[in-house]
Amino acid sequence: MNGLKASRREVAALAKKLAGAGRVPCEVLICPPATLIASLADTAKGSAVKIGAQDCHAKESGAHTGDISAEMVKDAGGKFIIVGHSERRTDHGESDKDVREKSQAVYRAGLTAIVCIGETEAERDQGATLKVLTAQLKGSLSDQVTPKNTVIAYEPVWAIGTGRTPTAGQVREVHAHIRKRLVARFGEEGAKIRILYGGSVKPSNAEELMAVPNVNGALVGGASLKAADFFGIIGAYL
Repeated sequence: MNGLKASRREVAALAKKLAGAGRVPCEVLICPPATLIASLADTAKGSAVKIGAQDCHAKESGAHTGDISAEMVKDAGGKFIIVGHSERRTDHGESDKDVREKSQAVYRAGLTAIVCIGETEAERDQGATLKVLTAQLKGSLSDQVTPKNTVIAYEPVWAIGTGRTPTAGQVREVHAHIRKRLVARFGEEGAKIRILYGGSVKPSNAEELMAVPNVNGALVGGASLKAADFFGIIGAYL
């Protein structure tokens, strides 16, 4: 829940930096609040920056005051939608079933779903990380998943906005487990699904984290609010 119209300047600045960098060998995506999707899509038009949404409702339309559908996101210029972010799961009590239904709505609209999973500090301390992630993957993913319509984002809840970051070894273990589960369920297609790491990613640690096997990108929080900081993270791929 950050950003006003003035945020267009940061998006324009990021687009300019990317243009100056030449060929960008990765996808760059910003998912702003719903109020900014259309205006930022207009600002980013023709650049290397794509725009998405932070959430959507499972239904296409109806009496759901305050919600936004995947079709509305598409109509506003969005290409991706985040579903199941830990803050949605915690603040709004969203279940794996809710996340699965939202992801299916994203597919219905012809967009790409970024499905978030992750354990809490208590779950990690109890040694239940892999068990929790296995359950979330099973419950949150539908049989419609393909490498084109789905991206998985692992976000250790205990590392979001706390300044705490898992070691490269911990990230390696978790991402290897996620990959194993994806391949077990979706076969060869599961080996192609991108897995992002999210949790206190910043310019100073991006290169190390992005070099971990099965880490195919980053889900960036606060560091994405400023073009300079976000570009510093993207620099791990430039």
